[in-house]
Amino acid sequence: MPYWIRIVACLALSTALSGCYPALHQAAKDGDTVTIKTLLDQGQKIDETYAMSGSTPLHFAVRYGHADAVRLLLDRGADIRRGDGNGYTPLELALSYDRFDVAQLLIDRGVDISTARHGRAGQAGRLWIARMMSKETGAGDVPKLPAQSAGQALSSASAFSDVDRVPVRSSAPRKNAYAIVIGIEQYREKLPKADFADRDAKLVGEYLTKVMGYPEENVVVRTNDKASMNDLAKYLESWLPNNVEKDGSVFIYYSGHGAPNTKTGDAYLVPYDGDPTFVEKTGYPLKKLYAQLESLPTKDITVVLDSCFSGAGGRSVIGKGLRPMGLSMEHSISAAGKAVVLAASSGDQVSSTYEEKGHGLLTYFFLKGLQGEGDLNKDGNIDMAELYEYVKPSVSRIARKQYNNEQTPQLLGSPDSLKKGGGRLLERTAQ
Repeated sequence: MPYWIRIVACLALSTALSGCYPALHQAAKDGDTVTIKTLLDQGQKIDETYAMSGSTPLHFAVRYGHADAVRLLLDRGADIRRGDGNGYTPLELALSYDRFDVAQLLIDRGVDISTARHGRAGQAGRLWIARMMSKETGAGDVPKLPAQSAGQALSSASAFSDVDRVPVRSSAPRKNAYAIVIGIEQYREKLPKADFADRDAKLVGEYLTKVMGYPEENVVVRTNDKASMNDLAKYLESWLPNNVEKDGSVFIYYSGHGAPNTKTGDAYLVPYDGDPTFVEKTGYPLKKLYAQLESLPTKDITVVLDSCFSGAGGRSVIGKGLRPMGLSMEHSISAAGKAVVLAASSGDQVSSTYEEKGHGLLTYFFLKGLQGEGDLNKDGNIDMAELYEYVKPSVSRIARKQYNNEQTPQLLGSPDSLKKGGGRLLERTAQ
């Protein structure tokens, strides 16, 4: 159907055609919290239903796994127990689509898990329900699953750990702090999955707003197909310069594949539409990232890279027929200038996932550190240098013990930045 006819049909039928949704529903489907907030401020009805399915914006946000949008809608009064056209509640939808982080959020907001009709959930969902109820009651039987799928369900359902429960912390607010958070698990060019990368990013976004004091409107989270080359360029090269001020803070997080340019030795982030065979055209160079950050007026810049760049596996890829190579991370990050950079591994290593915890290995201990483990001197403040003293041995120990793999996180930055507490993460609230 020609595009203009589709538009006319959508207007004529309001929302009768599949894929033509009311504005608030579309924003919830996309996880666009800025638009959601704007529409609600303009008087859009938060529990208005989409005629074709009887779904509210909350149902859309749950179905598509946008925890930030779910949280915003709940904060603004969305009905957490309302059924859609088929009678399915938000919790039942979350379990149906294996959106376990959203399911946990709904439970934390007061939904009784025992009220969910378990038949709506898939195999992993039923196992997750059983585990959650067992934790609450000290009993509960794990449902029987077909042998060939039990392992997959167990892996998916058990991918929840202590860091998935975001702590309640009275953080010093940081009104002039901006963050770009990127997580790419699945790639357009059929690259190997970067396991848990999108979950990494979503959870880091929650920690930024709930633990580290960043305003929600100042945090951009882009995952999978929302993290294309154009998306990276848009937010790194336009959005940041348009917002960051002299006394501000910047936080950049990337979870996904990296790739080397075997001709130049340069390291690249691989966006959703990247191709390691043509990395110089389709990858985002680290040097370019650091040049963009260097041009910002602020001196407080933190970068966390849960990726690797050797092409030897883990969270790195390389063009077909090319050999892995050892990159000097110090050389690759020498252009960082003002930034303090925490990288998952050295240049010739691979970065691992922590399968039993459901996160990248670096990300897990980074978040564990923010829960308080990284506050080694117990003064209520955490900067990157202090956190690194906790993260480095923890990551190396697990990588060696569980994977027989050497993974040594790197902390890179100018001596001056590190001495002056560069890479501020948490600040104690003034009493």
